[in-house]
Amino acid sequence: MRCVRVVSAALLALGVAAGPAAADTSPSPSGDLGRDSSAPTRAGTSFRTATEIEQEQRATADGAAGDYLYWSFPADAGQRPTVRATVKLPDTHAAETWQVDVYDGLRRRQSCQWGAQTRTAAAGTSSVELACVLRTVRAWSEPWANDPLPGTYYVRLTAVRLPTSDLGLPVGTEVRVASRDMGGAAAVDGSLSEPLVPGVAVASREDGEGAGDASDPPVLSAIEPEDGWSSGWWSDRWVWTAVGGALAALAGVGGYALTRGSGRPRQGPPGSPGA
Repeated sequence: MRCVRVVSAALLALGVAAGPAAADTSPSPSGDLGRDSSAPTRAGTSFRTATEIEQEQRATADGAAGDYLYWSFPADAGQRPTVRATVKLPDTHAAETWQVDVYDGLRRRQSCQWGAQTRTAAAGTSSVELACVLRTVRAWSEPWANDPLPGTYYVRLTAVRLPTSDLGLPVGTEVRVASRDMGGAAAVDGSLSEPLVPGVAVASREDGEGAGDASDPPVLSAIEPEDGWSSGWWSDRWVWTAVGGALAALAGVGGYALTRGSGRPRQGPPGSPGA
């Protein structure tokens, strides 16, 4: 009976501990896209002028065929970002091939796990949709590795094969980034001291009248996750470690309760042999 109680208590503890961890990994609802009326409406033309966007934010921009369009967004440890881009083409155009590329804070091109990163729009097609699902962002990696790390990521959208007749034609673009939290399965033993976020020597002109005092620290990129940079110090692996320790303790108590007294000599009634 005691063994049954021990197992029941262990299963109850496991269910209570695992419930919040599973809830935290659910993606943000798509309805949040409409909550921000200040979504960017233009893109940058280089890494240095990339337009900053937040995850789950819909950014739009008008451009011309042949332009390089850049956006940047933050990605933290344990996230697996998905970049989606839509290019709206003019009514009359030849066959065009568009491509979306993603770079990390060190401007290293990151490979896509899956998704239509490059697509060709046939003549007369009204739009073309692209997607790139990155690998899970790691909290730490070897210096020689090309693993995605916490920090700023850049999205570059451009036409890679474009007929001369289509150069300069107006196009409309739409970019959205969303991430899935991969949880403790993606946790590693280690973390960066600082995320890979680019720094600038002077403040933005929009934030002040001048560059400020020379003793002021460099101004970093303004974008970061809503809850700040975690740098991989917390994951639901801590929860499972605690649950495992609790189960081990319960198993020890249950084993002791089942086996205690088995080594004692059995005493018979008074007057019997061995009493």
